[in-house]
Amino acid sequence: MAHNAHLAGRVRKAGILVSVYGAVLAINLDLTIVNVALPSIATELGAGTRGLQWVVDGYNLAFTALVLAAGSLSDRYGRRPALLVGLLGFALASAAGGMVDSTGELIAARFAMGAFAALIFPTTLSIITNTFLERRQRAAALGGWGAVVGVGVASGPVVGGLLLEHFYWGSVFWALVPLALLAAVLGFVLVPESRDPSVPALDLRGLATSIALLGVLVHTVIEAPEQGWGSSATVIGFVISLGLVVVFVAVERAAEHPMLDVRLFADRRFSAATAAVTVTFFSLAGFIFVITQYFQVVRGFGPLSTGARILPVALSIAVASIAGGLLAPRLGTRAVVVTGLVSFGTAMAWLAGSAEIDTPYWTTIVPQMTLMGLGLGLISTPATESIMLVLPPSRAGVGSAVNDATRELGSTLGVAVVGSVFSSIFASRLLDSGFAATGKAAEAADSVPVAFGMATRDPSLLAAAQDSFLSGLAVACAVVAGLCYAAAVAGLIALPGRRFQPQRTSHTRRQDLVPK
Repeated sequence: MAHNAHLAGRVRKAGILVSVYGAVLAINLDLTIVNVALPSIATELGAGTRGLQWVVDGYNLAFTALVLAAGSLSDRYGRRPALLVGLLGFALASAAGGMVDSTGELIAARFAMGAFAALIFPTTLSIITNTFLERRQRAAALGGWGAVVGVGVASGPVVGGLLLEHFYWGSVFWALVPLALLAAVLGFVLVPESRDPSVPALDLRGLATSIALLGVLVHTVIEAPEQGWGSSATVIGFVISLGLVVVFVAVERAAEHPMLDVRLFADRRFSAATAAVTVTFFSLAGFIFVITQYFQVVRGFGPLSTGARILPVALSIAVASIAGGLLAPRLGTRAVVVTGLVSFGTAMAWLAGSAEIDTPYWTTIVPQMTLMGLGLGLISTPATESIMLVLPPSRAGVGSAVNDATRELGSTLGVAVVGSVFSSIFASRLLDSGFAATGKAAEAADSVPVAFGMATRDPSLLAAAQDSFLSGLAVACAVVAGLCYAAAVAGLIALPGRRFQPQRTSHTRRQDLVPK
């Protein structure tokens, strides 16, 4: 009898893991699966570069703005209902995304997907923590959770490419629906209810201010190429963003239970580590946004071939993440992370100086991507560890939440900034070329697929479109390279070295009660 009960318990826990892992896989696939569909979306829905940026960033922005608050809400009011509402909402939003017939409708669906994903993501960790109480089992479950996150992000372009080889662009969203529904069914049947009523109430003022800040900043950056970087609209947008930063800091410092304890950033080691994570995912997201269009529109590769060609980045990230975790305790976080930032920056500088229409893939692009992935892996694990080590154990939840939020913030800003820099250069060069005589230069400047479509029968226009794209790509990569090098210098000054000793004890303070 006892044996049967034990076996039933193990089967139930395995089912819970399948539900949680399925949920995590769906929302992390959605982070990258859409990238290989961008050229098809541009063609079928008439989306320009700014529209494509919003398609990607709508998801990222909603996720970033809501993930901290969603974790607190699920802990306070129930993790099981939060998971189920999140999964069902995500499935409906994904289905809606596959059925829309305009760019605006797709952007709205992407915002909805991101909002429901924000409700799912922190809930999965809470469910694992409350299901697996024995330390060894919990560690194994969390290790699997981390692996699924990596698999989802890395396999997104390949899965998307495979779908687009056989189906229309909306299939990249429809494919997420059965996965989310399966996870919801298993969650409804197997996941037990758990909540913590002692979790402090949601910091509504901090949440509202942070949403306004992120929304204004991202909107200003994405719309800058159209409005003009020096226009009054752009300048006012940046001024409002800066003002909202000041307001957010003031609100959080005054809150009894702040959503984000800004006092943490007074420790330069914590600030440098979070900055390194932000810069890394900023660079990666911006690179993937541009390089998928390079492979598909400029080089003419299919979606599946494009997804496969990005794999060297994912594989080298996996290897370097393990190596970075092993090297940091021996060499120090500073040495490993700075090396990673220099590696990533060098890869982007190399790409900026070598990108051509016929750049060899195996002898040039693969080494560039490998160097990039190795850099990201060397940064990510040690920088994340540094964030956690700077804090005492009683504040580990705060560090985890900040780490998640900075990754998503970096990705959001990466698509916005890198995409806008590219768009500005591409449009400027195109308007100064032979396209000016076609009478459709403005239309071509707003969309890479449109420009190359117009140039298919005119060699001079094709050369102008190719030159404009490569100029935009080179400048965008140079900006990323400069940012990585600047972050490396800052890390050299501020990151903890080999002799750094983490805090082991801490008395409970007001900030220790910050909700996850």
